[in-house]
Amino acid sequence: MELQGISRNLCRFATPALLGAIVALIVLVSVPVAARAASGSVAPATTVTAPNTPVLVTDETTPPPGYRLTPLQARQIAAGSPKIIDELHRHPHARVYEYTKGPGRWQVSWFGAQTNGPELAQVYVDDATGRVTEAWTGFQVAWMMARGYKGVFGRRVNALYVWIPLCVLFVAPFIPWRRRPTLWHLDLLMLLGFSISIAFFNVGKIGLSVPLAYPFLLYLLIRMLLLAFGRGRPREPLRLIVPASWLAVAIVFLVGFRIGLNVTNSNVIDVGYAGVIGADKQLHGQHLYGNWPKDNAFGDTYGPVNYYAYVPFRAIFGWSGAWNDLPAAHAAAIAFDLLTLLGLYFLGRLIRGPTMGSVLAYAWASYPFTIYALSSNSNDTLVAFLIVLTLLVIRSAPARGVALGLAGMAKFVPFALGPLFLRGVGDWPRRRSLVAYCVAVGATIVVTMLPVLLEGNLGVFWHDSVRSQIDRVSPFSIWGLWGGLGLEQHIVQGLCVGLAIAVAFVPRRRGLFEVCALGAAVVIALELGLTHWFYLYIPWFFPMLIVALVGAHPAPALAEVPDEAPAAWRPRLPPRREPEPTPA
Repeated sequence: MELQGISRNLCRFATPALLGAIVALIVLVSVPVAARAASGSVAPATTVTAPNTPVLVTDETTPPPGYRLTPLQARQIAAGSPKIIDELHRHPHARVYEYTKGPGRWQVSWFGAQTNGPELAQVYVDDATGRVTEAWTGFQVAWMMARGYKGVFGRRVNALYVWIPLCVLFVAPFIPWRRRPTLWHLDLLMLLGFSISIAFFNVGKIGLSVPLAYPFLLYLLIRMLLLAFGRGRPREPLRLIVPASWLAVAIVFLVGFRIGLNVTNSNVIDVGYAGVIGADKQLHGQHLYGNWPKDNAFGDTYGPVNYYAYVPFRAIFGWSGAWNDLPAAHAAAIAFDLLTLLGLYFLGRLIRGPTMGSVLAYAWASYPFTIYALSSNSNDTLVAFLIVLTLLVIRSAPARGVALGLAGMAKFVPFALGPLFLRGVGDWPRRRSLVAYCVAVGATIVVTMLPVLLEGNLGVFWHDSVRSQIDRVSPFSIWGLWGGLGLEQHIVQGLCVGLAIAVAFVPRRRGLFEVCALGAAVVIALELGLTHWFYLYIPWFFPMLIVALVGAHPAPALAEVPDEAPAAWRPRLPPRREPEPTPA
């Protein structure tokens, strides 16, 4: 079924509805987190030193106030760890320093012999017992997230009694009861397959967790490309084993569960903290890029739209100046999540009616990795929402140009979708539409960059965001973990660039579902080439992917298609054949 585009009703009503939802949701999310912001009145633009910040001790023979051990004793205890013994055999000239790290704890660190050498090993020693509590070498020294600390991302959502039921709920309405499983069911299992990787990540087994994510990324990439070219399409409409009204009830329950879990048992990672800091800088008229607090020194790595999105939440909930509970980050994450869910519902409803809208919203609400992003209070669902917004206004070249510009200036990855949305849906657009799209993207970039440009902050922006992303080193990809694959990584990145350009031209005929499949493929291909990949990036492509997978099913009965849907969205009935006349 060829889908030439989205009806003008979609462009006429979707954007005002979502703008109204933004205002409503800001008020709604204020209620569950208001109690947490009791001390969050407007705070000065200052930061508080975190209590566990390492403090260098220079007197080797005298215990610091409140400590029992001397720095020399702490070093001797740390040097007895088997990991450290092995590391010092490889680096006998390493330099060692002792720090206090919060009440009753020592940190002993060994660095390379050269000036400004990297930290080679790190040991925590309990002052009261004189025992080594943690010892780290290799990439686990610099990357605390690689150590397998319990709940370091999302806290309670990682518990098996939360994660496994979510996986069951994700597939439950689509179980092929007394029917033959299809590719759709395999797709759902592949989406859940990242759970295998994250299980190893949660116990610090990075050598296994990192490569185990790639088979599922590759499957989804191939699946989306084949689907975009008409291969692997289901032959029957999507079937539910429960009434669609039950999905609506489940969505309400899941939304309440997600928000409740966020408010009561989640954490704010550095990404969400960066949003609050950037918003605070904006409210106090400070340069957005450069001179960030020591406990988030590299937080200015995102586009300016990311920080603008946090401004209303920082204004409402305040900030104490420390990396604490951060109600503003919680509220922002909840709003981004709900906006994405609402956007998917409206998109599906306007395409094929409330049933498809409910299916898309349910998929988002029940998918464990979207809850993982919400419970980590990251900014990744902001990217998902802005991509969904782009799909909602895809019929209008200027509107989709603005939406894509906003998405790209929040996190730069959506710019890879630029050629795809230049083309849009249907046949090749007219020159006027192409110009309008390009002007809209360019104008959005300039407007969002105005504060940076007017403050003379462009050089720092380039260094701290664009350049730092290019030069980033990370063990969270096969490229960074294994090393020695620079040529192979560049080949993958080159293929991704070629794909991003090619999707503007092929396939020649396309509807919204093909655009979604191509968009998901481009983002997945880009993620395959990243030096730093993480599970929080799954929501970047999930909305497009789930729209493509659900929409690939044949349209339901004509009565279920909404009246406002264009004719191209309606199922095509076979032509009626008149009986041939009987020869005389």
